[in-house]
Amino acid sequence: MTSQPVTSTPTSHVVGTVEEIPPGSSKFVPVGKFGVGVYNVGGEFRAVTNYCPHRGGPLCVGQRYPVIEPSEPYQFEVSGEDEILKCPWHGWEFDLRDGVSEVGTKRIRMHRVRVEDGLVILEGV
Repeated sequence: MTSQPVTSTPTSHVVGTVEEIPPGSSKFVPVGKFGVGVYNVGGEFRAVTNYCPHRGGPLCVGQRYPVIEPSEPYQFEVSGEDEILKCPWHGWEFDLRDGVSEVGTKRIRMHRVRVEDGLVILEGV
């Protein structure tokens, strides 16, 4: 039995190889109305629509930051690996783990990503 090559379908897109998107990096995919950013966060792939729900800013152009947790008074601890995505227009921040804004009032659209035969595949766009 021969294996079939992995190809894109109308609702799935081959983004690239796992090696092309190492931890801490991302790749923009021009699919859908606004495009999608695919992020490698500590070896896990996450994908979000390039649209900030606040005012429609290009979210995937924004900076990424680690999660900052409170600890002792006047101190904090950094946890995670650049899991917060900040919109470049107005600074709204969203968690790449679940898409929720840091203030808990808005959510970004997330997409499923799977890895098959060393390829990163974006689904549902």
